[in-house]
Amino acid sequence: MTDQQITRRKALQTTAAIGAGLWLGTSVRPTRAVANEKLNVAVIGIGGRGAANLNAVGKTENIVALCDVDEKRAGKAYERYSSARKFADFRRMLDAMENQIDAVVVSTPDHTHFHPSMMAMTMGKHLYCEKPMAHSVWEVREMTKLAAKKKLATQLGMQRHAYKNMHRVVELVQSGAIGDVNEVYSWVSSSRGMPALPVKTVSPPETLDWDLWIGPAKFRPYALNAKGQGTLAPYNWRFWWDYGTGETGNWGCHILDIPFWALDLKYPTRVEASGPEVDAERTPTKMQTSFAFPANSKRPALELHWSQSKKGPAILKEKGISLKGANTLFIGSKGMLLTGFNSHKLFPEKTFEGFKAPEQSIPDSPGFHLEWIDACKGGTPATCNFDYSGPLSETVLLGNTAYRAGGGFDWDAATLTAGGNENARQYLYSKFRKGWEDFTS
Repeated sequence: MTDQQITRRKALQTTAAIGAGLWLGTSVRPTRAVANEKLNVAVIGIGGRGAANLNAVGKTENIVALCDVDEKRAGKAYERYSSARKFADFRRMLDAMENQIDAVVVSTPDHTHFHPSMMAMTMGKHLYCEKPMAHSVWEVREMTKLAAKKKLATQLGMQRHAYKNMHRVVELVQSGAIGDVNEVYSWVSSSRGMPALPVKTVSPPETLDWDLWIGPAKFRPYALNAKGQGTLAPYNWRFWWDYGTGETGNWGCHILDIPFWALDLKYPTRVEASGPEVDAERTPTKMQTSFAFPANSKRPALELHWSQSKKGPAILKEKGISLKGANTLFIGSKGMLLTGFNSHKLFPEKTFEGFKAPEQSIPDSPGFHLEWIDACKGGTPATCNFDYSGPLSETVLLGNTAYRAGGGFDWDAATLTAGGNENARQYLYSKFRKGWEDFTS
């Protein structure tokens, strides 16, 4: 039997087992190392952001397998971790290494998060996955459910969650320093999107397995734009809907982490969006979305606004506030709190003269990757485990869904239903190309 046949067989077993609620392999329970043992970790996607995750985990744990579709971009990692087994296809890697792996790190482009993550978790492997968690709301929900069912240690790549300034902001909001918060504005100051169209189809580099790079998504030939850059790889994929999620997916999980954590948010009940005319293939250079969250036992109902805009939201100019270094503005009944990842400020300044911050209640993080490693070994759940980061990722992708669907909708999180906008469903679920359709929505 060939490697391809073995891989296909394993993928079919895995995905069929997920649908049946069973696992046909040998690892029926999560594998947990004891606290003083090292994890055996496999890393999928080891160029770019993946290299940072690999090196962070590799500081303390055993890297036993590396997987990348591009031998050239993977070259430095292959040299540094020369004893690890090397693979191009994650299915082949998981098939061959199933009983030698405790945990998996996935740092591939957005459109290829879902399949390796689901296969690894079905095998009972703990998972660290880059943000956004997946490419559609449905994919995120399936990953969240499977992680909970398997009782796995998970962490989404929202590294700024470990910043001390983030902790202090959460403490301020939750202490009532600015009163009841009824509105929040968050933004990314960016005009990236609408990437250059391809002008020439060429053969992919010999070191790149293009079919594996495309994976479950719509196939496009390898091509160059007018600048001679790859139309999709190694980075421009982020701004094509079939492969990426735009600046909203790129930054939304990081920035919306601030209000989600501070205000105990989970699922919105209404989503709105607006922006320039929708391009069917490419993400926009600007857009605005808003989410209505119902009241809970800790706070009243509120509106969360998200925007991609080089100048930030209009509310900053209205309030006479500079956006420099900031990405979120909380508006409360007693004042406002402006914050970024590394600094924060209370307004009006006169109101808060002599203000004494609440005592620290959120412990310092041992390190974002170490949180996950400790959880894999039986410690407390990592701070961005999927129970928390799943609903956040869904909300981020709901903003894109509303924009692409041409308008808002009422959101029923229990049934993944967008009420009042039939056009939205096609963007909530995933369609996989031939050969990858074992997972169906």
